[in-house]
Amino acid sequence: MLERKRKLDCANGREKADLVLKNGNVLNVFTEEVLKADVAICGDTIVGVGEYEGKEEIDCTGKYLVPGFIDAHMHIESCMAAPGELAKVLAKAGTTTIIADPHEIVNVSGTKGMDYFLKCAAKLLVNVFFMVPSAVPATDVETNGCGEFLASDMMKYVDNARVLGLGETMRFMECCEGEKRMADKLELFAKKHIDGHAPGIRGKEVQAYRLAGVENDHECSTAEEVPDKLRAGLHIYVREGSGAKNLETLIRTMLDAGVCLDRCAFCTDDKHVEEIRKEGHISTCIRKAIALGVPVAKAYKMGSYQAAEFYGLKNYGAIGAGYRADIVFLDDLEQVRPLDVMKDGRILTEEDYAKDYSVPVPDELLHTVHVGEVTKEKIRLSCDGKTDVIQMNPHQIVTTHLVEEVPTENGYFKSDGVYNKICVVERHGKTGEIGVAPLKGFGVKGGAVATSVAHDSHNLIVAGDNDEDILAAIKGVEENQGGYVIASGGKVVDVLPLPICGLMSEKSCDEITEKVADMLEKAKKLGISEDIDPFITLSFMALTVIPEIRVTERGVYLFGAK
Repeated sequence: MLERKRKLDCANGREKADLVLKNGNVLNVFTEEVLKADVAICGDTIVGVGEYEGKEEIDCTGKYLVPGFIDAHMHIESCMAAPGELAKVLAKAGTTTIIADPHEIVNVSGTKGMDYFLKCAAKLLVNVFFMVPSAVPATDVETNGCGEFLASDMMKYVDNARVLGLGETMRFMECCEGEKRMADKLELFAKKHIDGHAPGIRGKEVQAYRLAGVENDHECSTAEEVPDKLRAGLHIYVREGSGAKNLETLIRTMLDAGVCLDRCAFCTDDKHVEEIRKEGHISTCIRKAIALGVPVAKAYKMGSYQAAEFYGLKNYGAIGAGYRADIVFLDDLEQVRPLDVMKDGRILTEEDYAKDYSVPVPDELLHTVHVGEVTKEKIRLSCDGKTDVIQMNPHQIVTTHLVEEVPTENGYFKSDGVYNKICVVERHGKTGEIGVAPLKGFGVKGGAVATSVAHDSHNLIVAGDNDEDILAAIKGVEENQGGYVIASGGKVVDVLPLPICGLMSEKSCDEITEKVADMLEKAKKLGISEDIDPFITLSFMALTVIPEIRVTERGVYLFGAK
């Protein structure tokens, strides 16, 4: 009560605030104005914006002050760094709050993975909230490590303060049809928030999806999807990650149509840590949106306040009385390059970025890759005439289903300069199954690329132009208990170990960035297209909830197949 009275006295100007940011150009997200003002702060809270005096004052003349950025939907695991390391990179890029869906780690290790993330969140340099994964496994045609994650498994998380609701409902037809397992989950989180994931649905399916309780969608990749989903009341999360770059298409569509952007926010979904360090995080979304013609203040609202509003985070995403003092300092609103970042009322220093925020990883999360014997015979694909082919598409995770004549040798598919062989190897020690398919558009020559990151069941996935390198790459992933591997000449030539559930590294972000950059360069030298991320895009080729064709450990899967 005394602290509340002190803050009120500071807001009224009767007492000096702990800290005042003087003479800054403050972005007001409520009126979409930039106003010259002081920002008064007590502890971790903004107590007033106007004219104030502080016990400590920082001159912000010429600087722009904007709310800390918020990622409306992301997967920590896809950045490949452990949470403590990743948070430092996010904070430096101006992202102070994330809404994370841990369905990658839960697919591998169930509640053990979720509990590990919750422990990490308490120590991190950014605010972390979670959505409980709704689709584990994503479909019934895959084998994951966790098995099925049911409503009964989720009950322990419903009242956790860091849990905002139910994660992306990939099984969208089950939502629309009222299937019991999904209905139980929707009912459990009916008083919280429910995320969507419904690529390509239109018309009445969108209406049913919204009726089921789903509030948003981050899977729009075409101009045709946006109007139906907005008109049905869904929030649109405009995604710009490493593998899926949808921002330009969606923003142009909405600007051309004169659509109100109040129901839109930015997300990255899946973005590599080295790309975050190189170009930014949500800051990149804001910068690109402004360049495409989104009004400056509106772009910043999409990157902060609107995401907070959608999730009911009432003290986040604005510079105003009662809001958390999470502030980004800029010298140019259009370039969105943070000069400094304030978190909880304190400007972060190099000392903050150098601290260790790690939480010990349970040993069982470090031993999750269990691959049986894999031979040339097990990765053969019998072909007689035309066959199903997976066509990769530049800068997208959606694929195209082709039916084509492919090169063969003795009745079996043989890679050449146009077609590669892609294999998914069950790696959780359950079935030992291996699926094989022809892949077009990857372009690797004289080698193979493999990873234990294969959305969403995270089996081992590998693509190459010869069996010797494919087998070497598989072996390399197993020996490192997960990771990125490049093989050539029948042996492993480079590897980034990802021992935490086969998804994340225990190394620093500097080490990860340096290693991934080196591996990307080596992958490009093997002929992989500049328009394809050899690791991220490959990891999505097993994701059966994205159109049009995929491959799992059980073989080729056509999107929408029963």
